[in-house]
Parts: sequence; C-alpha cells; structure tokens
Amino acid sequence: MKAILALADGTIYKGVSFGAAGERCGEVVFNTSLTGYQEVITDPSYKGQIVAMTYPLIGNYGVNDEDMESRKPFLEGFVVKEYSKIHSNWRSVKSLGDYLKENDIMGIEGIDTRQLTLHIRSAGAMKAVLSTEDQDEKSLVKKAQDSPGLVGIDLVKDVTIDKKYTWKGLCSDNHPGTKYPLRVAVLDCGIKYSSLSELLKRGCEVTVYPATTSAQEILKGKPHGMLLSNGPGDPAAVTYVIETVRQLLGKVPMFGICLGQQMLGLALGGRTYKLKFGHHGGNQPVKDLKTGKVAISVQNHGFCVDIDSLNKKDIEITHVNLNDKTLEGIRHKKLPVFSVQFHPEAGPGPHDATYLFDNFVDLMKKNK
Repeated sequence: MKAILALADGTIYKGVSFGAAGERCGEVVFNTSLTGYQEVITDPSYKGQIVAMTYPLIGNYGVNDEDMESRKPFLEGFVVKEYSKIHSNWRSVKSLGDYLKENDIMGIEGIDTRQLTLHIRSAGAMKAVLSTEDQDEKSLVKKAQDSPGLVGIDLVKDVTIDKKYTWKGLCSDNHPGTKYPLRVAVLDCGIKYSSLSELLKRGCEVTVYPATTSAQEILKGKPHGMLLSNGPGDPAAVTYVIETVRQLLGKVPMFGICLGQQMLGLALGGRTYKLKFGHHGGNQPVKDLKTGKVAISVQNHGFCVDIDSLNKKDIEITHVNLNDKTLEGIRHKKLPVFSVQFHPEAGPGPHDATYLFDNFVDLMKKNK
C-alpha cells in the first residue's frame, strides 16, 4: 500500500506502508540507535511523535516479550529506510509489521531516511502527517500545518496509568523472595519498565502511581524515595505534576529522569524550552562536572531546562551535554533531590549511567 509522509514545510516523502493503515499527525524526529527498535517503539515518551530510524535496516529480529518498555506503543508513526520482512531470533514471537498492525501504529518504508534526518537537523523537528488514505500532497501539508504539535499540549494524560500498582518485574526481571528495605513511589508520566527493574534489582519495593496522584496520597504510602519518570511532550503543560513535585520537595528524597528533571526544574522555579530537533538515540556524550568523566548516554527528549533560569545558590549543575552544552543534570544543595536529562536505565543503549540508581538508593538510605 502506498504511503506518504508530508512535512509542514511542504517536503514530501513517498514510500510503502507496513503495519496499520490510516492517517496520523505528529512531530517527526529521528533516532540514532543502531539496535533496540522495539524499546524505541514502546517508549511512552514518543507519544505525539513520528519516529524515523537512521539505521537503514529495521525489523530483522522481530518482536519479543522481554524487551517491552511499556504496556503498548504510543508513538504516532514509524519511519524506516528498509523493513525486513524476514525476522529471525530465538526470542522472536512475531514480526515488527504484525506488532505495529495489532497496535494500530502506522509504518512507512522505502524513503530516504538519511535525507530526512539531514532535513530535520537543518530545519528542526516539525509537524507532519503520515497517510495511506489521502494521496493529495497539498491536502496533507495543510493537515500537518493545522495539527496541534507538542508545545502547550499535555500528553502525559494519554500515557499514564489509571490506578497504582506494585511492580513485580517483567519475565526474567522477576525477583521472588527479595526483601524490600526501601519503598519507592514512582510518579508515572510515561515510565519505562527498565527503570522499574533497575530499582527492583536493588531490592526496592516499587509502587507506581498515576501522574494525577496528589502529594498527600503519595505520602500516605510512606515512601523512602520518589522517582519522577520520563514522559512525552511539553513539561510546562503538565501543571498538576509540577505542583505535586513542588509539594513533595523536602518531604521525600527524589530522583528525576528526563521529563522528571524538567518537572523538577519547573517546580524549583526554572524554565523549559524546546530544542531544535531534540536528543533521540543512544550515543549522546554527557560530562559529569564533579568527576570530569564522560559517559555515553541514552536520550529521548525534545524539551530542556534552561540552565540560566535556575537559582545557583540552591541548585548545582552536575552534568552537561558535550554536543550542545545543554543541561543534563542537577542536584539541590540543601534537599535530597537530584535529576538527569538522560536515561540511566538504557533500554536500548549503553549502561554507563546505571550507577545513578545506586546513588538514589544511597540517598534514600541516608535519609531513611
């Protein structure tokens, strides 16, 4: 089936559909990960976005049960140079195309993803439409231009859970008989399962709460620590989470990841802004300003906290991105609170930063 990807600036890419048919609007971005397309697809942070993979061949190892990062995929569309119709891996249970179709996610192959990536890097991430229905290019461009985009839109409400649950692990991540000396409350703005598993591996009892949960309700569970999760869209639009974080400051140790850092920054009086084309992939160099060490990190965000908007008397800058010098980590000088803009849980990507979960556990023990 023919498919068209139309960008708001009038750029048109024609290809062939795989996965679901239909029409979707979203912000088109590129991801530079070489492997791990299943983890990318199931990352809730991609809600509202059409993701183009820079690696040219996608789908060759199919889809399995162990590498899911959430209960279902939330992205609006998936763009690849070549989709492998043959999948071969001992863990594979179905093809990527079948998985996308089952979950009503559109895919398009056969376009020049290298040229698309260069275009986005130059012009910036932009609104787009992916369609197998409307083949009128002018009509599709108009639809892309009229679509809501990400700025000012609360997408957390579309990915968070309806009621709280206790994380027991996914497949091999289960740890029966583990003692739980520390209770961690997770505010689910689009949490990845790998983050929950990293806490479980460290002997934590992990309770996941909907993003709309009040600070009072969270404190009733007497957590030893609070994880502010990753998630999609514009952090400034999720005012209820910002207020919850503000009310929890000083009452419980906190660790923020990606959107969690942005929420924390806003709760501390800072500002956020939209990056030109965002950071999406597994090869972002981040420098730890305390040790001078550089870690290769996994990242997926289109917004960032403005370094200059933070009160340096209370907040220490801990990490910066070596590509564009944007903020990658902060720590409160008086309160047991820290955060990073990248993903220490990997999934997919390098594991250079998993030590941050150890730091969180140590912080909880210190303040227990």
